[in-house]
Amino acid sequence: MKKVILLGALSFFLMNCSKKAEAPVAETAQPDTAATTEKTIDTLTAKSFCYIGVTGKDTVFVSIDDNLGTITGKMATKNSEKDSNKGELSGFKSGDTLKLTYEFASEGKTGNKNDIYFLQTKDGLSEGIGDRDPETGTKYANENKIKYTGGRTLKLADCNMVTKALQ
Repeated sequence: MKKVILLGALSFFLMNCSKKAEAPVAETAQPDTAATTEKTIDTLTAKSFCYIGVTGKDTVFVSIDDNLGTITGKMATKNSEKDSNKGELSGFKSGDTLKLTYEFASEGKTGNKNDIYFLQTKDGLSEGIGDRDPETGTKYANENKIKYTGGRTLKLADCNMVTKALQ
């Protein structure tokens, strides 16, 4: 029995060794039709987003440019019963959170600064609410305790309309 198994394995080995290597068939290169018909997506230029949020009679306009995680933009709050404000946004994107500094003019005074965080979703922005540092009053006391419910909610908007409101 051992001889039969050994003889079978040897013959199998010899048959595989005696096969000639076949030359691979050259394939004709076909152009990728999907690549030639679809538009190339530019991932390196800044992406612009515009948002609007309405709470009662108050309106917030935000325009941001995301350049590979570095955020710049403008924001204006038009309040019905108190002073409005308008200014510049700058900061960075960390995951789905925009960590921004808002430098604005309000009540005739320029140079005001305030940290403002937004949670960015496919539908818009949710403003972060949290305790402020008692020393500065402008920075969050603890970033881990910021909640993104109960604050202002901004929806995606037409950038032409938002740009006019920010002028």
